[in-house]
Amino acid sequence: MKYPLIIHKDPESDYGVTIPDLPGCFSAGGTFEEAIINSQEAILTHIEGLLLDDEPIPSPTPIEELRKVIKDESVVWAIASVDLSELSERVKRINITVPEKILSKIDSFASKEGESRSGLLVHAALEYISHHSYK
Repeated sequence: MKYPLIIHKDPESDYGVTIPDLPGCFSAGGTFEEAIINSQEAILTHIEGLLLDDEPIPSPTPIEELRKVIKDESVVWAIASVDLSELSERVKRINITVPEKILSKIDSFASKEGESRSGLLVHAALEYISHHSYK
């Protein structure tokens, strides 16, 4: 998943990060790059907490939509790419059967999005569940 980040910096502070799609999820870093990397870990931790609490996982909102609501010109927008297959230290291997043409499409899309096959399938399953279970 690719979550938009709002990065802000005061002259005498580290870079602060807010993740608009995940209320209460914040991060920081001494450098711009460190702030993004730390945000990825914060997002995974936040999502894991949502799963433990049986709460829906918000889908990322396009930056263009967020900029219509958040009109602060002093911030910088960035993207944190997170692989949801890394959510927990405990991982369970499964065996599924998928038609070869569909698997090829899954792998191609995952590669284009910078995700692993497992990460894409976890993301797709969580998105499907959140849209159908929490209405």
